[in-house]
Amino acid sequence: MRVIFMGTPDFAVGTLEAILAAGHEVVLAVTQPDRPKNRGKAMQAPPVKECALKHAIPVCQPVKIRDAEEVERIFAYHPDIIVVAAFGQILPKEILDLPRYGCINVHASLLPKYRGAAPIQWAVINGDAVSGVTIMRMDVGLDTGDMIEQREITLAEDETGGSLFEKLSAEGARLCVETMEKIAAGTAVFTEQDASEATHVGMISKGMGNIDWNQPAEVIERMIRGLNPWPSAYTKLNGKTLKIWRARVKAGKKSRDAGKIISVGKKEIEVQTGEGILSLLEVQLEGKKRMETEAFLRGYEVEKDTMLTRF
Repeated sequence: MRVIFMGTPDFAVGTLEAILAAGHEVVLAVTQPDRPKNRGKAMQAPPVKECALKHAIPVCQPVKIRDAEEVERIFAYHPDIIVVAAFGQILPKEILDLPRYGCINVHASLLPKYRGAAPIQWAVINGDAVSGVTIMRMDVGLDTGDMIEQREITLAEDETGGSLFEKLSAEGARLCVETMEKIAAGTAVFTEQDASEATHVGMISKGMGNIDWNQPAEVIERMIRGLNPWPSAYTKLNGKTLKIWRARVKAGKKSRDAGKIISVGKKEIEVQTGEGILSLLEVQLEGKKRMETEAFLRGYEVEKDTMLTRF
């Protein structure tokens, strides 16, 4: 097939590579504009752009894909199919109707659950036992099109947003290629979503990582895993930012002393939460490297009864 691929982050790169490996002709890669990154604010290309250039694929980076000139540019490539994976912009109807095989999307949830942004992180934060990926035919709604294929992934007990990201990216790439084969062969089955079962999730923001110690320990622990590696979960220790990368829930009663350090051992710091105790196993103090709590405590004194607070 002649393919236009639309995607931006690392999640989409595996799908682009799989499409190329399957022998399809990717005639254009459409991705978001380069953005400034880190303290130096140097411009950085999206991962999909870097991958496309490596394979000598023309790249288009529209600020607004809906602009008439951008739509005209897409039309000039006469694609058989458009494949979208975490592109970051909503496509206009003119583009959706262009390819003879339509536009398909790789969505990192089991639709109709978790329509919208950041379904991967929310699956971990909400404590889901199972997540997955859906290949769907796109329409003008937000993740509302007919489902074509789905694949389930069981979450590990220590699953993080980052680890689930990698699993769903790889599974989505494989499933996308399989779906394209079925579409070309005329054997694909299109199933309408049950809108009554739909749930929606919003984007993840840096402020979400600000730990509220009044929450139960198990809720905080899931948030720590879900926001790993970005934006990470954090608290304030003696006026400095303390990121928490890994923790374990311990039984305990409800308490008004939420945020108080109740025990400091050789390998862990135990913190009282609104219900239960959270044992901190891997942390990162402001200006320092990420490390096991045992190593952290060898270089930094933490006193019992110290309060961890919100920013």
